[in-house]
Amino acid sequence: MLLAVMLNTGQFVNAQNSISKNDSINILSNAIVYANKFPTLSKNIVQRVVALTDKVFIQQQANTADILTASGQVFVQKSQLGGGSPVIRGFEASRVLLMVDGIRMNSAIFRAGHLQNIITVDNMILDRVEINYGPSSTMYGSDALGGVVNLFTKNPTLNTIAAWKTNGNVIYRYANAQNENRQHIDINIANNKWAYLTSFTSSSFGDLRQGNNRLAAYPNFGKRLFYVTNTNGVDIANDNSANVNIQKTTGYTQTDLLQKIMFKPTANTEHLLNIQLSNSSTINRYDRLTETSKGLPTYAEWYYGPQVRNMVGYKYSASALKGYFQELTVNTSYQHLEESRISRKFKSTNKDNRIENVDIIGVNADLLHKQANGDIHFGLESYYNMVNSTAYRNNISTSVRSAITTRYSDGPTNMVYQALYLQQTKYLNDHWVLNEGIRFNMVQLNAQFKDTSLMHFPFTEAKQSNAAFTGNLGLAYNAENGYKLAFGLSSGFRAPNIDDLTKVFDTKTGYVVVPNKDLKPEYTYNAEVNLSRNTNSFSWGASLFYTWFKNALVADKFTWNGQSKIMYQGVMSDVYATQNKAKAIVYGFNVNGKIRIMDNTDIVGTYTYTKGTYNDGVKEMPLDHIPPSYGRIGLKHTNDKWNAELFSVFNGWKHITDYNLNGEDNEIYATKDGMPSWTTINFASYYTPTKKLSIGFQIENIADLNYRYFASGISAVGRNYILSCKLSF
Repeated sequence: MLLAVMLNTGQFVNAQNSISKNDSINILSNAIVYANKFPTLSKNIVQRVVALTDKVFIQQQANTADILTASGQVFVQKSQLGGGSPVIRGFEASRVLLMVDGIRMNSAIFRAGHLQNIITVDNMILDRVEINYGPSSTMYGSDALGGVVNLFTKNPTLNTIAAWKTNGNVIYRYANAQNENRQHIDINIANNKWAYLTSFTSSSFGDLRQGNNRLAAYPNFGKRLFYVTNTNGVDIANDNSANVNIQKTTGYTQTDLLQKIMFKPTANTEHLLNIQLSNSSTINRYDRLTETSKGLPTYAEWYYGPQVRNMVGYKYSASALKGYFQELTVNTSYQHLEESRISRKFKSTNKDNRIENVDIIGVNADLLHKQANGDIHFGLESYYNMVNSTAYRNNISTSVRSAITTRYSDGPTNMVYQALYLQQTKYLNDHWVLNEGIRFNMVQLNAQFKDTSLMHFPFTEAKQSNAAFTGNLGLAYNAENGYKLAFGLSSGFRAPNIDDLTKVFDTKTGYVVVPNKDLKPEYTYNAEVNLSRNTNSFSWGASLFYTWFKNALVADKFTWNGQSKIMYQGVMSDVYATQNKAKAIVYGFNVNGKIRIMDNTDIVGTYTYTKGTYNDGVKEMPLDHIPPSYGRIGLKHTNDKWNAELFSVFNGWKHITDYNLNGEDNEIYATKDGMPSWTTINFASYYTPTKKLSIGFQIENIADLNYRYFASGISAVGRNYILSCKLSF
């Protein structure tokens, strides 16, 4: 894996205050990012932004979540092989906004726990990934409390003349530790006005093999001692002691299709149709399938049904407009999302099915006014979510169906996000840049409960209408010697969604979460300082942030119809509910750097530390989702034909005393002392003998270390040999 260019806001040398054709974007000082939606020079943005643009690095990962993990820039949690939940500055899941091609991926049922939605974006056709750190609600709205992960897929490329031209790529990737087979093809057909890009990827993953070398203090940690099969209608717990490192039943398949059609009738106007289809097989919830009760498996089956993400988008772009605004983009979209959860207890004939369908209609309009001393950006957006939640129990012996509780409200349920926003970048002089912005958010939720008999609901509807102003203010100083100092204040906002208000589920056996319709929005207030320097021979950056988290939603003990325990799925369970109980603080820092030790050879590293606590009015305790310290350091050599890197990825200790035992930290999947620290040694190389052929060879986890990411319910890959080949035509 070759580390992509890391663009920490502020590492710039003598860049101009506006983008022109003469700007060189090949050096860090003039790098272009899209944190403000329109292309912007990084030096003019106060907040920390990291851009991963190395196509080799992006395509050499197993999925899009692994891009973030391998970069060392973002912590990622996993509950199963087919997953990956990014954590930015201690915020995760519904508190981190995922965007693809300028369209919100976050839906009204994004949960506060751990998500796997990011893997539905095919990394084989990604052009770049940008991570915006800190509250970004001014530009992006609700959910961007910790930051934004912006995913940009490749666009069609026009030919320079009227004649039609065809080119493309074929990629194959194999990895032995999970028997991974991925095949990809993309084809671009274009003349000087029309361009068609078609991309298809087929992915197959087998059971993941974990590392064999365990810490002496935890000789059995992560061992897969059993797995369940059903033979002639009888559940059997199979002994796996001969293959304890093979994490049985983790394999899955996925197919991804992308079709883009670009029409550029003039030099200043562009139409882009964007179709993306992603569909997986069923994906076993590995962590739940390793649980035991009284010496027996808790579950015979627990899996996610096929994860479906279908998107159709249309984007109109215009530049050199007459009037106050010179640039305009309008991005409209329709998304259909489907996910389901299927579970059956060991030796039980009752198989529970819970199915969720979400349809989202969205529109964004952004206008940019350019002037000599800066830019003014005005925008509006609206996203309408329609949720359909169904559930049933099927007796696998008799095929008789019966009713069970739905995960979410079972009546008409919808949620609407609407906003207006204004952002200004002003060049005060040759060195000082001012960023300021304001956004008005309006979020409405309407959830109807049709069948309240099973849970004896004390209400039949949950309605909310939340309005909020968010903003940002910051100053950046760009010195002529490559130094940059930036200070910023920003606020974030997240309205409770349908998952927060209406869900009924058990995150673990004997623990049931019930609806709470009286929730209020969460707010964050963030202060950060970024200092960096960039020269021809080295660059370094440091970021320090402090975030106040108000009205934080946390799961805590609750009563349901006056009862602190209720029977749920045949188990007497403690009652919990999401509640605005906490005032929290999250703080930390990042340091990073690059040193050129000889021609084309660099040492590149990054290190992040995060700490979070909350007070529920009674006592102070650790905030959940806070990762241990983590980072990456590598020695990389690059030339025209041969790229190679020896690098280390590492995590510090997460001691059990730093776990939130009522939240989503998943202490049951850690050791008795918490999650041990670990360091892996890895090697990646890429050989390009001709312009048409590239061959990659990687070794992950050379020492075959057994380790697990904090809050994860599956152990990471053991020694893994990876071969890849790319043929261009």
